Amino acid sequence: MQVINLKYPVVASQIPAGPIVLALGFFDGVHRGHQRVVATARQAAQAQHAKLAVMTFDQHPSVVFQHADPDHVRYLTTVAQKTTLMAELGVDILYVLHFDAAVGALPPQTFVDELIVDLHAQTVVAGFDYTYGPAEIANMQRLNDYGQERFEIIEVPKAELDAEKISSTRIRAALDDGQIDTANRLLGYQYETAGEVVHGEARGRTLGFPTANVAHGPNTRVPGIGIYATMVLVGTEWVMGMASVGRNVTFGDNRPVTVEIYLLDFHADLYGRNVTVRWGHRMRGEVKFAGADELVDQLKRDEQATRDYYHDHPFHAAPRLLDVTQVDSLEES
Repeated sequence: MQVINLKYPVVASQIPAGPIVLALGFFDGVHRGHQRVVATARQAAQAQHAKLAVMTFDQHPSVVFQHADPDHVRYLTTVAQKTTLMAELGVDILYVLHFDAAVGALPPQTFVDELIVDLHAQTVVAGFDYTYGPAEIANMQRLNDYGQERFEIIEVPKAELDAEKISSTRIRAALDDGQIDTANRLLGYQYETAGEVVHGEARGRTLGFPTANVAHGPNTRVPGIGIYATMVLVGTEWVMGMASVGRNVTFGDNRPVTVEIYLLDFHADLYGRNVTVRWGHRMRGEVKFAGADELVDQLKRDEQATRDYYHDHPFHAAPRLLDVTQVDSLEES
């Protein structure tokens, strides 16, 4: 897959020759609804013998429109993660457009002329609620007016699961509430985060459960407080782990939230190393125990529950995404 970073105004020499089918969206999370958009575009590209291209943004539009701090906007997927997932979906060209004030101020006609037509799009595919400016004038219903018959338009209807729309907003809410199982169903794959192993209080070592304290960056959305079955990528090896997102309330009140992971059957020093965490299942909430002995007993049960989960749900590193037949089987409104 070719990744092309764009900044407005686009330099024509950056755009490969030849017609494309262009899928549009921010695609935060590349969830099951997004997968349907890309799968629809892929089918059109194959039918038209054209390349499949996707255009996304490098940062959320709220950074421009709501003056959000770009260093603290929490995403479901980084650009790097989004790139990996798009490659799995069979995308040929991924355009990553820098979303700044200039892009945010573009009139809808200019957006269409310079960021759709000038990319050689012969077909445009997007979700029913995609906008490219103010929603009242830059929506999918108006796209044909601005397109002036220069490209075909495929509008992908709403995808639902459990009679509710699949959306990045819904997934963020599920994650914040610790509902990783729900989030994973909506995503169509198991959620991932990445961080650096840093020094913690080393209390787990004294309890017989030494943990890796994983520090995540401010742009990462970590699942809510709870105890989780996870797989952790250390170098090239995936290691089973039980993760605690919480405040260690057994040892005091008003403590900061940390992510501590006990890696099963793994004993190497991880300090300073970057790891990837794949969040499989929430086992329980955080509990304040009467003392260390009670906590250790629970940790032993958590370890067994982690092993049981991965025995019943064998881990596969890749591919992460649903196949297209599963995407197509989602409920539609």
